[in-house]
Amino acid sequence: MLEIKDVHKTFNPGTINEKKALNGLNLTLNDGDFVTVIGGNGAGKSTMLNMIAGVYPVDSGSIIIDGVNVTKLPEHKRAKYLGRVFQDPMMGTAADMWIEENMALASRRGQVRGLKWAINNKEREQFKTMLSELDLGLENRLSAKVGLLSGGQRQALTLLMAVMKKPKLLLLDEHTAALDPKTAAKVLELSNKFISEEHLTAMMITHNMKDAIAYGNRLIMMNNGQIILDVSGEEKKKLTVEYLLDAFTKLSGAEFANDRALLN
Repeated sequence: MLEIKDVHKTFNPGTINEKKALNGLNLTLNDGDFVTVIGGNGAGKSTMLNMIAGVYPVDSGSIIIDGVNVTKLPEHKRAKYLGRVFQDPMMGTAADMWIEENMALASRRGQVRGLKWAINNKEREQFKTMLSELDLGLENRLSAKVGLLSGGQRQALTLLMAVMKKPKLLLLDEHTAALDPKTAAKVLELSNKFISEEHLTAMMITHNMKDAIAYGNRLIMMNNGQIILDVSGEEKKKLTVEYLLDAFTKLSGAEFANDRALLN
């Protein structure tokens, strides 16, 4: 479902601020893989997701989604293949639009627009059914502005919108980092539910090592723009936080540098 082949990316090349973010990155995700991604500060995790999404062009290498080479495609042309939830709950939704208007936009992603009523009653009923799965009472607030929702409600709505069209690949970029522990657990539970029920291929960056171990069928660890550890199946189920910290030190020759991960 995803192939990243020898991808390099350097920011500000030739300057004092030069930073090699991805250094010959190679990764293959099979259909239905749910991969959690961990790594220290500046390991290249978010850069990898941004390269997949087309936010930045690659310096060299290729990115293939479901057999389609998207390396040269701009961000808006990759949108039909991807669903994405960001760290900031304020991103991914339009604050001044109603809940149903946001959902209508998500349901039409990748489609040609026409001249007809924006939302019909059949769609409203479908939206209500979808929202009821969140168990947050939003199914009765279709005409509420999204900006009035709490951070957790908004992130759950963003997640629902991201999976509505069953994307080829779901990208979760530390999407619970800004939430309180209880709300974060709820959003993670919903993420796992949607990925499992829809048999989605997903990649989740997280600073919480316990979550990285508990969720998904595969875990990768990054350092200096490369993957230094790739664990799946039964081996992943046996992982511990202590093992991951020790493995990082042995494989990278440095201490794990991510304050939030260590605090968790």
